[in-house]
Amino acid sequence: MAEVDATKSLSSLLNGIAQKVYYNNSEITEELLKSELYPEMSPDEFTALHDKMKGLLKSIATADMDHAQLEAFLTAKTKKQGGGGLSAEQAAALSRFWKSQRVRVKESLVAHSRWEPSLRGLSWRVDLQAAASRRGTAHSGPVALVELELGRTGQDSEFVCLEFDETKVNQVLKKMADIQESIDRIVHST
Repeated sequence: MAEVDATKSLSSLLNGIAQKVYYNNSEITEELLKSELYPEMSPDEFTALHDKMKGLLKSIATADMDHAQLEAFLTAKTKKQGGGGLSAEQAAALSRFWKSQRVRVKESLVAHSRWEPSLRGLSWRVDLQAAASRRGTAHSGPVALVELELGRTGQDSEFVCLEFDETKVNQVLKKMADIQESIDRIVHST
């Protein structure tokens, strides 16, 4: 019975850590987890357990471990001697937690890694009328009009309109080619 309670407490601790770290639930605190799950444990022992489980979850989540990677990681941790090692029950609880929460944790990490505001849409056209209507300018060539739709999650979009002459379009294309070349160098070197 005590082993079942310990397993439930550890599973609840892992869920509490995930609520706080990955799902932004500010109501979950380390003190709440200690008082509800481990009231008999000393503060130092609980902090050590909490920090160890939090660190292991971060390692597992950051690597987005699949089942085989997780099992190898947990096996290595159970064989490790000293304070950094895991018991078989802790490894089993971590495995069960990750199997049930992997997708949700990954979605949370992806959502938190997005830059805001994000590009929602882009439209463009080449306009001869706009160039011709600008009286007093020496340039009468075509103009590229670009409209960017930017927005934050849950908010209305903002629109940014840009106007480029042929020289500016060529400069932007050159910069884009430089970016692509840098990306290709990084991708092909790994």
